Amino acid sequence: MGKQEFSNQVKRIGVLTSGGDAPGMNAAVRAVVRTAFYRGIEVIGIRRGWQGLINGDMFPMTTKDVSHIINIGGTILYTARSEDFRTPEGRKKAYDKCRLFGLDGLVAIGGDGTFAGALALSTEYPISVVGIPGTIDNDIGCTDYCIGYDTAANTAIEAIDKLRDTGQSHERCSVIEVMGHRAGNLAMYVGIGTGATAVLTPEEPWDIEQDVIEKIRSARIAGRTNFMIVVAEGAHPVDDTLEEFPVFADGSGAGYQIGQLIRKHLGLVPRVTVLGHVQRGGNPTARDRVNATRMGHHAVTILAEGKTNRIVVHKQGAVSDVDMIEGLQQKNKLSENESIVVKTMTGVY
Repeated sequence: MGKQEFSNQVKRIGVLTSGGDAPGMNAAVRAVVRTAFYRGIEVIGIRRGWQGLINGDMFPMTTKDVSHIINIGGTILYTARSEDFRTPEGRKKAYDKCRLFGLDGLVAIGGDGTFAGALALSTEYPISVVGIPGTIDNDIGCTDYCIGYDTAANTAIEAIDKLRDTGQSHERCSVIEVMGHRAGNLAMYVGIGTGATAVLTPEEPWDIEQDVIEKIRSARIAGRTNFMIVVAEGAHPVDDTLEEFPVFADGSGAGYQIGQLIRKHLGLVPRVTVLGHVQRGGNPTARDRVNATRMGHHAVTILAEGKTNRIVVHKQGAVSDVDMIEGLQQKNKLSENESIVVKTMTGVY
């Protein structure tokens, strides 16, 4: 049986990763290259995101280039943020490189900033673009799932489980700060998965007495002697005048703020742990590998069909795509059902 013939609307495409790295990006790159090869489409790898496109930092990719990368975290294409690409002059340089390398389309793997850049480029110039959501915050409103989220959640849960062991041994209060500057999806998911005493997210400003102190107090009255508070880095108080324990300019420091307030109100001495970028690293989970592969395959398929300005999404267990303009307009919202689960489960023993 001979190789299947395809009628492709694109002959050569570029693939890049942009913004924050996420475990599973390599699996998506691998799927893009292998699907393109199967369809007879050439692939150009673009290093360092949109800035790499502007600089012409590109190379032809073959199936050999993506062998044995499905299990590796980070991104072999590297990633960066580009201020130049935000300008019309920068996007003109990027399109000139597309013409120089003969690119008909681009697959951009990243978050909403990556997609906004892709949309701007395709609006100004005749280049087809498709976005694949990759962000550990899982904060792209048009999709239920983003590449990297599952790995980051499992990394955080594993770390918290270990902290719980020592916290229980020493009858200690622990405050764990997880990533999530504007979105609390990760904190909420991790809080449910670890049985946290309290969970604080950016979407719901916290009241220290009601959302933390009373939950610790109730747990202690019920007989517990160790407590676990999960805080998204962007969580903030209802009363923004709490200047005695300020959050740092980059939005971090919420965990330390909560720790200081617990000490002030209860006399406990919490141990604050900021998990930080450890959540971005590590081998991607099976879920991230498989979903990234499915999304990468879908991205090339719709480009080959002549579609443009699409975001590949994972909705109700199925991979599909949505219009990029409509997708970017959809705001991330915490699941109402999971919010109820968190309120039901926290502070109860």
